[in-house]
Amino acid sequence: MRAKGIAYDTGFVRHGEISLEKFDLDAVRRDLTAIRDDLHCTAVHLVGGDPDRLERAAEIAADLGLEIWFSPYPLELTPAEILDLFADCARRAERVRARGAEVVFMTGVELSIMNSGFVPGDDILQRLGGLLGQPERMRDAGARLGEFLAEAVALVRQEFHGKVTYACIPFENPDWSLFDFRTYELIRSAEVADVYAEGIRSAVAQGQPVAITGFNTAAWRGSGAVAPRSMEIVENDDTGRPVRVRDGYLRDEEEQATYLREVLTTFEETGVDSAFVYLFALHSHPHRPDDPERDLDMASPGIVKVHDDGSWEPKAAFAAVAEIYGRG
Repeated sequence: MRAKGIAYDTGFVRHGEISLEKFDLDAVRRDLTAIRDDLHCTAVHLVGGDPDRLERAAEIAADLGLEIWFSPYPLELTPAEILDLFADCARRAERVRARGAEVVFMTGVELSIMNSGFVPGDDILQRLGGLLGQPERMRDAGARLGEFLAEAVALVRQEFHGKVTYACIPFENPDWSLFDFRTYELIRSAEVADVYAEGIRSAVAQGQPVAITGFNTAAWRGSGAVAPRSMEIVENDDTGRPVRVRDGYLRDEEEQATYLREVLTTFEETGVDSAFVYLFALHSHPHRPDDPERDLDMASPGIVKVHDDGSWEPKAAFAAVAEIYGRG
């Protein structure tokens, strides 16, 4: 693979609240240095909803020589609000690119289900519920998204002069002629394992470089079979914050490590250009080894386990990614 990467969370914004309260630039530099030096990454997918945080993190990544996939991540916004966010972020991404960094701008991720205006429903669960098993509704959603992306890409390219892409769910089927990369959110599960590699080969055969984002599973036994739903083993409080792990699940870091080793090898074998493991750290799911019921890291796709004090240590998955990325 040309770009060996990982997603780095700068804080997701939903209804005006940000998921990552503290954003220490010294910590960001330490994390991104570990991503470059210890994980052997050549690229980082910076995700979040705060434009200033994205720009500050991108400046640090640029100083470290990492390729930057600059990814504003709209959540529960209207199309007009998304366009405003993209215009602001495109100007910021261009400032980083103008310093000599390699920057790819992402015009969103899974926009049709993560935001309003494309699929009926007040939240992601309602939108997904209305789409499952409804191919005509999926086509309609893809068509509405396609019209929006044509406008969004034109707006972004006025401000940003590097390469542009969009991270799609396959049913969205965007017009790839608008973009420089075909980027897919593709998570292997038991249901698609037998066709997973062939689907990637088909995408690669279209001629444009292919990037894969959004893939990983959590650190509990059996999670790889249900990877897209592997975070659902936690119970949330009334505000949506995770509070405890449901009964019957056993922590197993090797499950996550094996999953990533296999999937990344598939990407190498099928000709994928760029891969971004999701993700480095998930601070909302701390590791509590002495309290299994509250060991929320079991449900985290992060490849490091974060402690309540904000410090982190590598999981087995960290070594697996470093092993694959360190080849050649």
